[in-house]
Amino acid sequence: MKAVIPAAGFGTRFLPATKAQPKEMLPVFDKPTIQYVIEEAVASGIDDILIVTGRNKRSIEDHFDKSFELEQTLQSAGKDDRLKQVRDITDLADICYIRQKEQKGLGDAIYCAKKHVGNEPFVVMLGDSITKGPVPCTKQLIDVYEKYGASAISLEEVPKEKVERYGIIKGDEVEKDIYNITKLVEKPLVHQAPSNLAIMGRYVLTPDIFDKIDETEPGVGGEIQLTDALQKLDSIYGVLFEGKTYDIGNRLEWLKTSIEFALDDPESKDILIDYMKEMINGV
Repeated sequence: MKAVIPAAGFGTRFLPATKAQPKEMLPVFDKPTIQYVIEEAVASGIDDILIVTGRNKRSIEDHFDKSFELEQTLQSAGKDDRLKQVRDITDLADICYIRQKEQKGLGDAIYCAKKHVGNEPFVVMLGDSITKGPVPCTKQLIDVYEKYGASAISLEEVPKEKVERYGIIKGDEVEKDIYNITKLVEKPLVHQAPSNLAIMGRYVLTPDIFDKIDETEPGVGGEIQLTDALQKLDSIYGVLFEGKTYDIGNRLEWLKTSIEFALDDPESKDILIDYMKEMINGV
């Protein structure tokens, strides 16, 4: 499958950090957010990726491009480990880019990929969320698509008081952690939410989604909402992700994710724990 990564948003929740820097390029511990997303795609067997960008997103392209001067400098200095890291980024996958010329919402951003995708199922991975689990989230969705022959989206249980932040589904559990979805609602009020199962930024979509997006009128926020287009599909399944999703869209979650990932690093873990103990004792 091909993967589409929408990365054209302004990142207003992260201002002023995102005034000139794409939110997808903000580092989580030692890598930009979008690199984790592409590594997940590759781990799921995908090497053809289209990133939908916008103005002021050039640094995304530069990050995955070859850097002759940097490579030469590292090679001359004998920093072979760093050189390998830089070259591995360039060699991750075949990455193409297209611009979303106007901010019309997630549905419109995905519609920009229509020509690249063609008449085949494809993956959508939001560029500001990271997943971690025993099996890559995208691979879990591909497996469900292949079993049921229908679109599949990643779900995660969220506290009732947070349902207003997400697209929420109603569905029937057809097997453990897999739901046949009957209704999707974008950012419902708490008392109107059909469940606490939230859509969490990973999708496998059949190509008829493009016709559904084309038929969809602007919804919440005056934008073309992907959730509204998904509602029009004949069949769609939800997969309760076996793992954890990190929403990097706001500052506190980004900071917590960076700390958690740093604690997974053997070189940083003990130093960071000692530092946090000192800070807490000081407070």
